[in-house]
Amino acid sequence: MQGCSVGWVCMNAMLKTGISDEDILLRLKDVLHETFEIDPARVTPDTHLFTDLELDSIDAVDLAIQVQDMTGMRIKPEDFKNVRTVGDVVATVRALLTR
Repeated sequence: MQGCSVGWVCMNAMLKTGISDEDILLRLKDVLHETFEIDPARVTPDTHLFTDLELDSIDAVDLAIQVQDMTGMRIKPEDFKNVRTVGDVVATVRALLTR
């Protein structure tokens, strides 16, 4: 699909078939593992990106780019500025998909 990374099915296309927050979380676990080598077992909605997973501001930008690739939608800085936990990322993805 146009606008999606190779190997990803666009989440906005999947939304039509009822993608759940759990599906989004599973994809985020994959992204965190592939991009930052984070063990998926460490990733829960309550996991703090900066203190628990030790991501920094540059990593947050990389994560935002990955989310943009996942959703096929452009992310504005204000969409991601209050993201602190994995659950916040899930909520941001959900908000992007339902625009």
